[in-house]
Amino acid sequence: MIVDKALVSRIAALARIRVEEGEKDALAKELGGILDFVGQLKEVDTDNVAPLTSVVEARLPMREDKVTDGGSADDILANAPQKAAGFFVVPKVVE
Repeated sequence: MIVDKALVSRIAALARIRVEEGEKDALAKELGGILDFVGQLKEVDTDNVAPLTSVVEARLPMREDKVTDGGSADDILANAPQKAAGFFVVPKVVE
């Protein structure tokens, strides 16, 4: 893909970044190089290649999925500055 100053200006406008006129030629060359590299990646044969989710083959440990109430409300409320009827007391924020 040909990247020229006009395309750099359009990309900069879409990205809402300011690009000085003197920088546009260098950016056009750099973006062109990036797009050429991406074009090379398209040519790589990836048939029969499994998707890679991690470089390390690992499985997450599983635990039994069961519903609990937590059972630690008293421990949690022990550090509360104010509490009432098993709940935190907070200042009113809506008038």
